[in-house]
Amino acid sequence: MDKKPSKTSWGGVAKWYDELIEDSSDSFQKNVIMPNLIRIVAPAKGMTILDVACGQGYFSRAFADNGAQVIASDISSELIELAKKNAVKEVEYHIAPADKLAFAKDSSVDAAVIVLALQNIENLAGTISECSRALKSGGRLILVLNHPAFRIPQNSSWQWDEKESKQYRRIDSYMSDAQIKIDMAPGEAVASKKKFTQSFHRPLQSYFKALNKSGFAVTRLEEWISHKKSQKGPRAEAEDRIRKEIPMFICLEAKKI
Repeated sequence: MDKKPSKTSWGGVAKWYDELIEDSSDSFQKNVIMPNLIRIVAPAKGMTILDVACGQGYFSRAFADNGAQVIASDISSELIELAKKNAVKEVEYHIAPADKLAFAKDSSVDAAVIVLALQNIENLAGTISECSRALKSGGRLILVLNHPAFRIPQNSSWQWDEKESKQYRRIDSYMSDAQIKIDMAPGEAVASKKKFTQSFHRPLQSYFKALNKSGFAVTRLEEWISHKKSQKGPRAEAEDRIRKEIPMFICLEAKKI
C-alpha cells in the first residue's frame, strides 16, 4: 500500500484544478497538449506508460482509452482521489513523489511522461533518474513544459510598444534558477483563503544536463503555440501575430540509451 505523504501545495487547489481541466472546452490541455501528446506518445495495446505527476488523471485516461496499460502517480492524495473517481480499469494509480517511484519496477515501462509538472518539482535530477530506472532500454521519456525561455513566472510578460504598434514578450531573466511562489487566487482579498503553489524556473540547459546525466539522448524537440485568438479590437491583429511567434509550451522526447 502506498504511504500517504503530507499535504502538498497542489493538494490545496486540487478541486479548482480538476474543474479547470475537466470542464473547459477551451483549455490548452484539450486543444494544444492532448492532440500533440497522443501523436508523440502513440499509446497502443501492449504498451506500458508511466504517467508521473499525473494530477487528476486527465492524460492517463486518454492513454488508456487508446489501449495502453497505464501506471500513474502524483504526490497529492487529493488529486489521486479525483483521478480514481474518473478512473478506467486500465489505469493503476499511486500516491508518490516524482523522485521516489517505488511502485515502478526496474526496466518495466515503454514510455514515461511528465506533463506540465516538472517545473513544479524541486528534485529535477532525482525525478529524471527515477524515470530512467523504470524505463526499458530504448524506452522514451516525454516532457511537456511551460516554455522556460518565454514563460518565466514573475519575470516575463506581454508588453505593448505604442510607437511601433506591436506586442512583444518581455523577458527580465532566464539563466538564473529560481523558486517562485505562485498565487493561485490573485483576486481573493482574504489572506486566509489564498492558495499558493511553488514553481521552479530553470534554463533549458538544466533539463538537457539532467537528461544526459541519467543516460538519455534527446530525440525530439517541439514548440507549441497557443490556439487562442484575440477579440476584435485595435490590438487584435498584433496579438494574434505574436501569439504564433512566441510558443507557450516545449516538448522534449528523450530515449534511454
